[in-house]
Amino acid sequence: MVLTKFFTKSDLVPVVCQDETNGEVLMLGYANEEALKRTMESGTAWFFSRSRQKLWNKGETSGNFIFVSKILSDCDDDTLIYIGTPKGPVCHTGNRTCFFTTLWEKESNK
Repeated sequence: MVLTKFFTKSDLVPVVCQDETNGEVLMLGYANEEALKRTMESGTAWFFSRSRQKLWNKGETSGNFIFVSKILSDCDDDTLIYIGTPKGPVCHTGNRTCFFTTLWEKESNK
């Protein structure tokens, strides 16, 4: 498979990680072509850290890997979804998902 088509607009593409058992969004990261290749080869989620400017394997220090079973691309081939199973909490804060803070919620009309 030619992966370069995902990186024609940018060297990095956003990657949403989703739990395959319940559809929960776990985290958002960014991948370059090498991170995508390593994910496909290893079966664990790889990203490119924009702050550290290097590749990283989710779970390499914490042991909380995301085991990827499927990768989806959007219709423009510029965003990916890693669908898989997390081993332990995904967020560096210890939360199951990085999305645990409610920013806004519509009030009910009760």
